[in-house]
Amino acid sequence: MSAGNQTPVGNGLVKWIDSRLPVFSYLQKEYAEFQSPKNFNWFWNFGAILTFMLVLMMITGIFLAMQYQPNTELAFDSVERIMRDVNFGWLLRYMHANGGTFFFIAVYIHMFRGMYYGSYKNPRELLWILGVIILVLMMATAFMGYVLPWGQMSFWGATVITNLFSAIPLVGDSIVTLLWGGFSVDNATLNRFFALHYLLPFLIFGVVILHVISLHVSGSNNPLGVDPKGPQDTVSFHPYYTMKDSAGLAIFVTIFAFFVFFAPNFFGEPENYLAAQPLTTPAHIVPEWYFLPFFAILRSINFDIWFIEAKLGGVIAMFGAILVLFVLPWLDKSPVRSAKFRPVYKWFFWIFLLDCLLLGWVGGRAPDDLVFEGLALKVIHLGYLSTFWYFFHFIILLPLLGVFERPKPVPKSISESVLGGGNAGASATAKPMEKA
Repeated sequence: MSAGNQTPVGNGLVKWIDSRLPVFSYLQKEYAEFQSPKNFNWFWNFGAILTFMLVLMMITGIFLAMQYQPNTELAFDSVERIMRDVNFGWLLRYMHANGGTFFFIAVYIHMFRGMYYGSYKNPRELLWILGVIILVLMMATAFMGYVLPWGQMSFWGATVITNLFSAIPLVGDSIVTLLWGGFSVDNATLNRFFALHYLLPFLIFGVVILHVISLHVSGSNNPLGVDPKGPQDTVSFHPYYTMKDSAGLAIFVTIFAFFVFFAPNFFGEPENYLAAQPLTTPAHIVPEWYFLPFFAILRSINFDIWFIEAKLGGVIAMFGAILVLFVLPWLDKSPVRSAKFRPVYKWFFWIFLLDCLLLGWVGGRAPDDLVFEGLALKVIHLGYLSTFWYFFHFIILLPLLGVFERPKPVPKSISESVLGGGNAGASATAKPMEKA
């Protein structure tokens, strides 16, 4: 059958195009007819939400780049001009700035959902790894974008974070010089960051395509973590999940619009509304909120470990906190995916989530601040504890749970759980986990 005959809908032009470039057939097969588990909950909406936010960030970024001046003498004023003189410039900037925040909110929810339901397990290891690569690229893009307004926090944040690479033995100073384009954070640095901030979203878009292809090859996980056994366990992606995704997206965009129009500076740092002053250091340098947990881990290593100096130890711990996510599929050896059937893991998952929130709070406070007045407990002490628990959860706890935890019985199929309440099923410990 020719590619053109595979197109079930469309006029003559669509069929003519599809017979030569079967893009419509591909979309029909991979989205309209794609079979998905019938028991998705609302947490599965965030894939569509993230796609929407990525496109929004790219479009607003392109229009902002038309007016922005990547020059240390002009950058801050060009942002003010966008806000005051460019038609709808204020809207573009507020959508872009708050879009970064909501992009990370959606990403973190998406990742914690994957952790809770075991979406990183066989055969979705590569799917998870591609997701972590997207996170790393997002963090690099967001950091460089935060520098572009060339406010006080932009300048000093760039200075502090890029200086961290100097802790790397032998090549650290060369890396810093390469990032700076000279011997200090200056015009060359701003130009580099602007170029990379513009380029990286297109790279993210490419990795997202690979992420989606991998998802369609391995199939979607579901809240039960069991494989569909046949047509009785699945529904077509369209119209069922396109409608559900649309409803979730509408709610998310409504909340996003509230901040854009009524609280656009809620997530902003007041210091960054002052032009960069290289000779005046802010009292408290903090990154954007989505970096705070990793910033807290960096600051918590303020002591030497054998021959490793404190600064290098903090850098290793900060990057290690991200790198450990790449090997998560092999650290968790439990044959059961979903935390619904892992009573011990479920409790530790929520403890881990609270630990990440605590790290975020610690990262936003001065290390010597007292937690409670009258107590000797300082913020840095909570940083020690929460950093320890972060690595303990991945490196020690997950492998042990895979050996000693006794999961609940897992339903034999999705339909059995949906129609029968999920009570029937074979014991998860009696047979290996079914492939994803």
